[in-house]
Amino acid sequence: MLTDAQIAAFIADGFVKIDGAFPAETAAAGRSILWAETGCDPDDPATWTQPVIRLWDHAEEPFARAVTAAPLLEAFDQLAGPGRWIPRRSLGSWPIRFPSPEPPGDAGWHVDVSFPGDAAPDDYLSWRLNIFSRGRCLLMLFLFSDIGVDDAPTRIRVGSHLRLARELEPFGEAGTTMFDLADFYTATGDLPEVLATGAAGDVYLCHPFLIHAAQPNRTGRPRFLAQPPLLSREPCVLDRPDGAYSPVEQAIRRGLGRGPGH
Repeated sequence: MLTDAQIAAFIADGFVKIDGAFPAETAAAGRSILWAETGCDPDDPATWTQPVIRLWDHAEEPFARAVTAAPLLEAFDQLAGPGRWIPRRSLGSWPIRFPSPEPPGDAGWHVDVSFPGDAAPDDYLSWRLNIFSRGRCLLMLFLFSDIGVDDAPTRIRVGSHLRLARELEPFGEAGTTMFDLADFYTATGDLPEVLATGAAGDVYLCHPFLIHAAQPNRTGRPRFLAQPPLLSREPCVLDRPDGAYSPVEQAIRRGLGRGPGH
């Protein structure tokens, strides 16, 4: 289980890394499935002709085992609150990044959105997020390969989730789109940056308001990483009479100046 120090770091920094959340053997089995779908040969770099190949939801046995690993289920309860999250059996989208001199075209700073807009519910580019993080408890990064500093690790702006809470408050329940926050992303450039490096089987559990970005893989190894959300059963509640706030909610309250340590 996560320690009190790890939970405090999640609230303050916006993420916690769980080393060895699932076995490296599970990661290897998953990579075999993903390599086959890319159409690339893992032993022939000449076949790696694109900077990024996006694969979609996978629920085969290795991925189901990874997302239901006991350390993660315990951490979900600890961070999002027991009964407040929806169990998963799959791992969402896979931006697989290959070493390439070509820009990937998707390396900008952003926050992930979590619910559809009324005008075009099927258009993901119009999706929104709000101060209650409707639809999402966590952003998760599942490392299915070893990822060092040269292997296009995800970039994280430490503490950006606290600032985003203040930015989102005026939008209320309607929320806003990721594109309407472009100036905000620029304004967080003074924050410390951390790279989501680690070994296959490690998982980063991130606050849903955390600002993050991809980066090109210039010289490293092919990078296999899943980035699924942990979906919520209900929006966050920021005024609980019993004070039973989850760490996700505590962080939002801290960002709004309502919680301890703000």
